[in-house]
Amino acid sequence: MIKKCLVLSFVALAACSPPIDRLALSPLPSSLELRPLVGSAMVRTVSLPSYAGAEEVAREQPGGLIASNDDVLWADEPERAVTLVLTRNLSDILNADVGPEPWPFVRLPDVAIDVRVEQMLAGADGTFRLSGQFFVGGDGIDFRNTADTFDISVPMPDQSLASIATAHSAALLSLSEQIARRLGR
Repeated sequence: MIKKCLVLSFVALAACSPPIDRLALSPLPSSLELRPLVGSAMVRTVSLPSYAGAEEVAREQPGGLIASNDDVLWADEPERAVTLVLTRNLSDILNADVGPEPWPFVRLPDVAIDVRVEQMLAGADGTFRLSGQFFVGGDGIDFRNTADTFDISVPMPDQSLASIATAHSAALLSLSEQIARRLGR
C-alpha cells in the first residue's frame, strides 16, 4: 500500500511540473554543389564534448565557465542531431548516397566520415565556435585516407537561444562544406 501511494504521489508531482521548452537544430541550405569522387559515404555518429552532448543548451559565461539552462533543452539528442544535419548537408552538396551510422543501405559505403568535436560552444564574446578533426577513410576503393582539422567561428548578434541555434546551424553548414570538398570536386 505504501509503495502504491509513493508511485501515485510521484505521478501526481510529474503531472504538475510545467512542460520543458525545446530548441530545434535546423539545417541551412548550401549553395555549394560538387561532383562526388565517391558513390556513397557514411557519417559515423559525431563525437561531442560532454557539455555539447547534453540535452541542455550550453553557453560560455564571462570568466570562461560553461553553464546550461535546464528550462530549455535541445529538441533532439545532440550527437544524433549533428550527425543527421551533416548527413543531410553532405547528401545535398554531393548528390551522392550519404547516410548515418548505422549504415542504412545494403552495399557498404565507399568511405566513412568520422567527426570528433573538441569545442562546440556559444562564447561569451558573441562568437559560436566549432572546432575539432574529421577523418575520411575508404575501404576497398582507391581513396586516400585523410585527417583534417576544422576551426569555425560564427558571429552571433546576441546570446539568445535563436541566435545560438542559427549560429550552430551555420557552423555545421561550414563544416559540411569543408568535408564535401574532400569528397568532391
